[in-house]
Amino acid sequence: MIDEYFSPDGVLATAIDGFAPREPQRIMSRAVSTAIETQTQLVVEAGTGTGKTFAYLVPALTCGKKVIISTGSKALQEQLYHRDLPLMAKALEFSGITALLKGRSNYLCPERLANQIDESHLGENLNFTELVGVRQWASATKSGDLSECDVLKEDSPLIPMITSTNDNCLGKDCPSFEECYVVKARRRAMEADLVVVNHHLFLADVAIKETGFGELIPEAEVFVFDEAHQLPDIASQYFGQSLTSRQLTELAKDIMIGYRTEVRDMKQLQKVSDRLGQAAMDLRLILGDGGFRGNWRDALQSAPIAREVERLSDALALTYDVLKLALGRSQLIDTAFERTAIIKGRLERVCDTSVTGYSYWYDTTPRHFGLHITPLSVAERFHQQIEEQKGAWIFTSATLAVDDDFGHFANRLGLKPAEQFSLPSPFDYQSQALLCVPRFLPEPNSFGLADKLVDMLAPVIEDNDGRCFFLCTSHQMVRDLAAGFREKLDLPILAQGDLPKQQLLSQYLEEGNAVLVATGAFWEGVDVRGQALSCVIIDKLPFTAPDDPLLKARIEDCRLQGGDPFAHVQIPDAVITLKQGVGRLIRDNSDRGALVICDNRLVTRPYGAVFLRSLPDIPRTRSLSDVRQFLLDAGASSI
Repeated sequence: MIDEYFSPDGVLATAIDGFAPREPQRIMSRAVSTAIETQTQLVVEAGTGTGKTFAYLVPALTCGKKVIISTGSKALQEQLYHRDLPLMAKALEFSGITALLKGRSNYLCPERLANQIDESHLGENLNFTELVGVRQWASATKSGDLSECDVLKEDSPLIPMITSTNDNCLGKDCPSFEECYVVKARRRAMEADLVVVNHHLFLADVAIKETGFGELIPEAEVFVFDEAHQLPDIASQYFGQSLTSRQLTELAKDIMIGYRTEVRDMKQLQKVSDRLGQAAMDLRLILGDGGFRGNWRDALQSAPIAREVERLSDALALTYDVLKLALGRSQLIDTAFERTAIIKGRLERVCDTSVTGYSYWYDTTPRHFGLHITPLSVAERFHQQIEEQKGAWIFTSATLAVDDDFGHFANRLGLKPAEQFSLPSPFDYQSQALLCVPRFLPEPNSFGLADKLVDMLAPVIEDNDGRCFFLCTSHQMVRDLAAGFREKLDLPILAQGDLPKQQLLSQYLEEGNAVLVATGAFWEGVDVRGQALSCVIIDKLPFTAPDDPLLKARIEDCRLQGGDPFAHVQIPDAVITLKQGVGRLIRDNSDRGALVICDNRLVTRPYGAVFLRSLPDIPRTRSLSDVRQFLLDAGASSI
């Protein structure tokens, strides 16, 4: 049947405009169908352009079993559910029920919205205009999905105030329980034949068996993970524990709301709220600059940090005692009491650094901090979940193999796939792309690297009339390069951090001749087709910073097991990341573009060959003049 669906005169070709049969797509679809029939594990690396979404949707929609499809990002989740899934369901005449399920932070909480409106009457709300807009939208929405609310900015500080978390949700005791959008979304998912989730939601459920969604997994028989390369790192987050200053400040805020609206005679509630918020702020200040990751074990050896942790512990103990006196008078206060007990336990756990097998680390943003314990390996836990669940488990991405070896990915998740293979991209990289590692490059991490790269590459970018992504391995390099190019070039220079990601991407496309300098978030999940992006430059091989606490812990664990950390941890991680960055360049059969990697180690170190063998087969040069000519020819051919 799979062959018939994908044949030149099959139902897909008949029902979908522009559909053209691709042999790799058919091969993948048959493998997915076999995995579903035999209830086994399958790992497939499908190069950009293979059409892997259609390849797994055909057997998923025709197998007659309950299917969960998990994506790595909300953007892909939305695209899959609203664009690809309806198209395929119509073509295959699928009569079952589908559902989209996001994490609770994506849905409006009517109860918390009501609390914020009450607060605004006291003149306390700084987001009053947005609040009024959300209230008007709330009266008409059916889904409660905040991505549909146009008046709310994606980074609005109001969002955590009008959404719930596992900690602050009142559950069935909530006065608004029957109108809860999270409950409604989960009910739809329970009744559906195919549910689209994302990795964070799936793994949160596996880790804590969250009420509601926890009932979904036992019913499913088929699990498909798209963008599966992200799974090991996301699983590490959810199989560990975290305590954040945001949890503390939201707890303090809810205690204050409870005091002002329901328990006005207990002045102590205001005092503990203020003290808790201040303790969180003081600890954030003592942890230093924002955008930092550090070793929490080492940090606790610092007397000033240990002192602020002690003060936070005391503030939580006092909060617990005061809330205990108010039990039974307010549902909000009762829930705050339970949250305080949980947070107290988390603080004790993250400060007990004697437990082995975990990495203890902290991170900071300009306003917040997080304290984390992360397991060094999630393989045993994930493998256990698969064994308990049974069914078919399918993992796919454009970047899973390192030098044609899936061991790095499979070992991190404890997988034992019945089949694993790579499908090459159908794009003609020999004619569509050119890879350059320029001669006379400065050494990575050398002084003045950004200035030298600006001088070296500005003529290339100028000749190409912008239309360039410059992908960096650090935020500092983003800032330095953006500043340098703004001085050197008369082109729009956009830098990550200036605007939210989607706005930045929209502006890049609107300008038509911009240079986007970015890190992390733009290495993957960005799809710019055509000549709007014809040059991708990468500052250096994306090795994780050697002082990263998570990396340090994985390196130590690798050593204890007798492995070579550089070969078994650092190189595979960097190869996967580089493959993602390279994948931004050619997104369509008609795309042409140049890739410039500014790191001599690709050609001077033995391990450079591993990176090169893991990339698509792109013609190579050491000459930037060749790049300029290639881009000139590509631009001429697109006119």
